[in-house]
Amino acid sequence: MKRIAKTAKSKPRTESSPKAGTTGTPASRLIDERIRDLSGWRGATLARMRALILEADPKITEEWKWSVPVWSHDGIVCTGESYQKAVKLTFARGAGIKDPSRLFNSSLEGNTRRAIDMHEGETVDAGAFKALVKAAVALNGSPAKKR
Repeated sequence: MKRIAKTAKSKPRTESSPKAGTTGTPASRLIDERIRDLSGWRGATLARMRALILEADPKITEEWKWSVPVWSHDGIVCTGESYQKAVKLTFARGAGIKDPSRLFNSSLEGNTRRAIDMHEGETVDAGAFKALVKAAVALNGSPAKKR
């Protein structure tokens, strides 16, 4: 069975969102639905991290790709995946971001991505996380990327 992923680019949450794929559903609504469907600690965790992402960069774009939430600004900042025992935020260019608070705890072996795995009962320092988001946005907009 061939699986077709829904994709959508959306403007910042303060503006109206374009349609996602052929379903006509805006990416922000698909993310809302994912959070609601997860319920429990996973839904609450994804909702909190989404709020922190949007606070860190009000111009960030919410998208729906590969059946997961994606946040972009001049390129992908991070994706929000959910698993039975973890919520994972994968930073597309995380290996290039300084992480003095050592939030990255997953996908450390690669040359490009880094991730934060959150398990039930765990919290992430909001200030340190927002600093990572801002650093990812800055890295996406860096002259080195545009070469």
